[in-house]
Amino acid sequence: MLILGGTSEARALAAALVADGVPVTSSLAGRVAAPRLPEGGVRIGGFGGPDGLASWLAEHDVAAVVDATHPFAERISASAAAGCATAGVPLLRLERPGWEPGPGDDWRWVDSLDEAAALVPELGTRVFLTSGRQGLSAFAGVTDVFFLARCVDPPEPPLPPRIEVLLSRGPYRAEDEAALMREHRIDVLVTKDSGGTHTEGKLTAARELGIPVVMVRRPPHPDVEVVTDVDGARAWLARHRGLHHHTTGA
Repeated sequence: MLILGGTSEARALAAALVADGVPVTSSLAGRVAAPRLPEGGVRIGGFGGPDGLASWLAEHDVAAVVDATHPFAERISASAAAGCATAGVPLLRLERPGWEPGPGDDWRWVDSLDEAAALVPELGTRVFLTSGRQGLSAFAGVTDVFFLARCVDPPEPPLPPRIEVLLSRGPYRAEDEAALMREHRIDVLVTKDSGGTHTEGKLTAARELGIPVVMVRRPPHPDVEVVTDVDGARAWLARHRGLHHHTTGA
């Protein structure tokens, strides 16, 4: 089995498959300097596009692929769909459900970070930016707003002129997020619809503090079968393992 991605779901699936006695390799993009490594085999770096992936799948006799990349890793998902189609290998998308606004939430949905950057000055002057280091350049032209940007690794320029970078990795508790927002007098939160509980605390904090949230919608993904949890992925893999006679605990 090949698992694409370093998400918490990908790590949980790898651990479950190792426990089931299934040979598994996890492929990480290598964008984080010190990634959390999953159990089982690990490879870091790209495959060289869809054709490179197709060749790798054939060479390593892969029975099935699970794309458990981040909901916003659209290039990798497109490449996985094309590569698996070429190689004739079944592909599943494991994607946590997106976030849903609840009572008391003030969410503004946008389709991109560029749209978020255009909207931010209309909403406030002190922005908590939690969209990842690679998207910060979208805000470089926003000169009259202070940004508190949180990311795992240091960002590359261009960056907004008024920015403080906070290097940190979740999970985050809602009360700590609220304290951070109060300390920095934050009046707008910008985030992507990543889903999951790992970073959900900031949304609870924004609701409690009455802060508007600019939420970037997920990009469209290739038309492949999708499950939302590890058990669903294990059940799918059990059906697609072909000649691999391992038993699962599922």
